[in-house]
Amino acid sequence: MKLAIGIMSGTSLDGADIALVKISGNFKATKVKVVDFKTFPIDKKVKEKILTQLDINKSNVKEITSLNFEISKMFAKQVKALLKNNELKASDIAFVASHGQTIYHLPYKTKDHINSTLQLGDGSVLANLLNIKTVSNFRTADMAVGGQGAPLVPYADYCLFSSKDKNRIMLNIGGIANITYLKKDGTLDDVIAFDTGPGNMVIDYLMASLFDLPYDKNGNTARKGTTIKVLLNELLKNEYFNLKYPKSTGREDFGKKYANNILNNYKNYKKEDLIKTVTEFTAITIAMGCKMVINEKENTELIASGGGAHNTYLLELIKKHLKDINLTTTSFYGLDVDAKEALAFVILANETLSSLPSNVKSATGAKKSVILGQISNVLK
Repeated sequence: MKLAIGIMSGTSLDGADIALVKISGNFKATKVKVVDFKTFPIDKKVKEKILTQLDINKSNVKEITSLNFEISKMFAKQVKALLKNNELKASDIAFVASHGQTIYHLPYKTKDHINSTLQLGDGSVLANLLNIKTVSNFRTADMAVGGQGAPLVPYADYCLFSSKDKNRIMLNIGGIANITYLKKDGTLDDVIAFDTGPGNMVIDYLMASLFDLPYDKNGNTARKGTTIKVLLNELLKNEYFNLKYPKSTGREDFGKKYANNILNNYKNYKKEDLIKTVTEFTAITIAMGCKMVINEKENTELIASGGGAHNTYLLELIKKHLKDINLTTTSFYGLDVDAKEALAFVILANETLSSLPSNVKSATGAKKSVILGQISNVLK
């Protein structure tokens, strides 16, 4: 087995997840072991810059250009810290897989714009700072052939969790929530995957605005509240939830502007009630997504991961809206709920370096299978 490092910084901006992984094989013969994992906080100044560039009314090309290199330098520093902690050298690592930081994602063509995406944290900069071969920019190849460039993790879900005798739904609750449906004894073409809508994003923004806290630990604040039915009904009218899959969404739809509308329009309600309502909303929309793919005649296992898997109240509400489903987390299978996405990009990069495709056409809507990512080599 070879050693590799996966880096994932998602829409929640709660930190950069970095996994040290042993990996061998390809596709369903892939074997992995997470040797070490750590979530490194994003430097406060860098986070402020990212948030500014995420605001379409404040972003500018000079800042984005600078940030592209600054994020790479931040990732390199964090990787070096993980290597030092494990008494490893750059030469011990076969490759780094970096998703990058999404700044803007346009999954659908509009009148004035083609479908496209931009992740910051240049792979060549990262490779040469670390002196380790780096695979980055995974989304673009899929979008070039008609896909939405997301979700990409379903390939890893299929490799690691597909079962001959169980239907499974892999639920990742990051800033955005997404699911991967793995039909028992199914092929890669049978995989269904899409974003269900907000995960932690709206809850976290309201917690920061109302309580000056980064998140609702264990859902304790939401537990104290009462659902504001008029708000819940309004939120559920969003057209995204009725779209057919494949579909993807992000901060562009459910970010700061969306959350501020809730705060401005319902400012006279109790703070705990607002948190309870957006938590209920998140649970319902996740359940709605699951119901799109569940075969009610057969048992299905729902396996959660991501930061939202720590919110025990959110999981309880999801279970309430999916009464007949067995809900667990990846921890039950020995995989840290926070490490799965960083691990997934190691798996994707491993396929890339083996010249193998790793997009799931049924998930992204791509017209054909493609090799994902761009390889930045270094002199040894």
